[in-house]
This record gives sequence, structure tokens and C-alpha cells, in this order.
Amino acid sequence: MVAVAWRSLLPVIIISTFIVYEEWVSFPSCKLLPNTTFNLDEHVGNDDDSPEDLKVMLVANLLLRGTEAGFFDLYFRYYYMSKFFKKSFQSLNPDMLLVLGDVSAKGSELSRSTWLSVLHQFNHILGPFLDLPLHVILGDRDVGECSGLDANSVNWITSNFPGLDSSGCGAFEISNISFVSLNAVALLCGNNKLLFDVEKVIERESVDLQMEIKGTDEAKNESAMFRELSYGFSWRENAMTSGSGPVLLLHFPLYQSGNSYKREVSTFKSTIDPSGHDPASAESRGFLGTGPYGLSQTVPPNATEYIFHALKPRIIFSAHTHEFSDHTHLDGTREVTVPAMSWTVRDDPGFIIATFRGNRSTVSVTYCSVARESHILTAYTSALILFLLLVIVSNTLELKGLS
Repeated sequence: MVAVAWRSLLPVIIISTFIVYEEWVSFPSCKLLPNTTFNLDEHVGNDDDSPEDLKVMLVANLLLRGTEAGFFDLYFRYYYMSKFFKKSFQSLNPDMLLVLGDVSAKGSELSRSTWLSVLHQFNHILGPFLDLPLHVILGDRDVGECSGLDANSVNWITSNFPGLDSSGCGAFEISNISFVSLNAVALLCGNNKLLFDVEKVIERESVDLQMEIKGTDEAKNESAMFRELSYGFSWRENAMTSGSGPVLLLHFPLYQSGNSYKREVSTFKSTIDPSGHDPASAESRGFLGTGPYGLSQTVPPNATEYIFHALKPRIIFSAHTHEFSDHTHLDGTREVTVPAMSWTVRDDPGFIIATFRGNRSTVSVTYCSVARESHILTAYTSALILFLLLVIVSNTLELKGLS
């Protein structure tokens, strides 16, 4: 009788154990990163949360397919992505969500009705984050290659995301932190209307920043210099110091000089969470479906220098490469590249938490990874095999008992 009771309880035990495991691996594993600028002030009190702090979650490359998604994407990948967002919200309690492009897997090829299904999917996956301030920028997957970059199409897509103008740029302030997002795809695409519109946004933000720092009259006099810019990225120095400008948000990374300092995710790979998901090194992975541009593609050097001179960004967050990177440019500006948040392109999705410390220039950066797809599939497979073995053994024992 005891054996029969145990056999009847084992399926319940296996299913309950798997449910507990599924909930456990849905929580992110996070590690605070040291600042590459090595500023002593940046390391003071970084672990102490304050009500004045602004905690921002940054994700990229969701690569949603809407109605074109297959069964495996809909009922496995997107299901877990939704759980990752929910558990990240519960465990990290961010104040804002930033999405750095490539919401769609191939948005530039979609009809508007299919794009709307992607947006519906996007809203469903975000779950509790929809109640927070949200800002989304455009990636190359969303708007396409330079040869097909269309201002009308971009305008329609941007109208579905909060805070973006018709060119795909945005500027906003929250908790006294200024943010500027640029359509980095247009910056790669030579002489076109969208590039001119992005240039005007950079000009306007630069003038506004100088007005705050130097006074209205002096800044207005210098603004005439910026109005002469047209595709050539020619400018004079402004009086702002490096790091005094806004937080800059891009899909493509800025051009990186070989003489600057760069830390890859592999430098802190040794911290492994007990759940088995950990930041993985760039060398151990290949990429699937990486889009119209090569992974080495960055904003061109002249446009990069123009942005640095005009905006003097406090810190830069970019995406596109699917990999995490922590880079310090020659002027000391830090650029953090956000990894992909999709199993479509990497076995271990990840995201970034940036905490802007109140009353200080400090920005703390935390790398968070979520469960590997291969680990969860292995758990599913193991549970299924164990359940089938249990059924076979139970049936065999029943047959022997009857004989």
C-alpha cells in the first residue's frame, strides 16, 4: 500500500518541483560593475539605494514577430520573456524602462497590420512595466537598411511609441536626469532627410544645454554656428565640459578608438548564479539573424565626434551587437552596450540596470542575466523523461501485481 501511495504521489512531486524550478530560474542574476572611469566618488555608497536615486532598466533586441511568430516562439520564448520581465520588475523595482531598438525581428518588411500585432505582443510581454515611464528607440530591424529607409514609414512607427518625434529622436527629463535619444540608423545612411532631421535635434539639444550653462544671450549667438551645419558635421568647440550633457541613448554604438579602454562581459564571468545562468563570454557564442548591418558597425567617426562635441554626454547606452560591453572613450565618457534580451540570438539573454545617484554625477551599472534557453529545455526534457519512466515502471508493477 505504501508503494502504491508513493507511485501516485510521484507525478505530483515531479510537477511541483518543476513549477518551483521554473519560478526560480525566472529571476535575474545581477552583478554590479566597477566604473571604468575609476572615479573615487563613483564608488562611494553605490550599494545603498536612496529615494532620490533613479533606477532604469535597459533592454534591447527583443526581436518580436507578431502574427508571424511560430508555435515555439509564442508558447515558449515569448512566454518566458514575459516571465523575465515580470520577475525583474518584482525583484529590482525599477523606476523606468528604456528599450534600445529592434523591438521587431523584421519590422521594415512588415505591413502595418502585422506591425500592430508586434506592438500588441510587445505590450503583453512588458506586463507591469507598462505602468512605468517608457521610452523606445528605433533599431535597424525596425526601420530597415539605408537603401530602404523611408521617412513616412519611420514617422508611422514612431507615432506608436511615446516620446519620439517624426525622425525617431526624443528628449525628456525624469528625476532631474536629462535623456536624449537619437535615430542612429539615420546617422549611418549618408545624405537623406532623416539624417538632416537628426542633425537638427542634436543642434537644438546642444543650444539648449549651452543656454542652461552659459546664459541665454551668449548661447543664442553661438546657435548661428550650428544652423550652418548640413551633413558635413563641421562645428566649433562649445564651452561645455565632457560629461556635463544628457544621458545619450542609441541603437548603434559610437565609433570606438583602439586607444580607449574596453571591458567585455568575460571579465566578470566568474560570478555564476546557483541557478546556472551566468554572463557568457563573446568568444563562446555565434549569432543568428543579425540583421542588415555587420556586428562591427558603429556610428561613423565624424558623426561620433560631432555628437561628442555638441552634446558632451554624461554616459552613453547603445545596443545592436547583442553583446554587453563597457567602454570608456578617450575623453573619459563611458559607453555601455546593452546585450540582447532574446533567445533568438543568444542562449543567455541579459539586460542592464543603471542607477543614477541623487545629488551626484554617479551612475552605477549592473549587468543582469536570465536563464539560458538550453538549461530550461534540458529541464523540460529531463522532467518529461522522468515522468514517462515513472508511468512505465508504475504500469509494469501493476501488471505484475495482477499476474
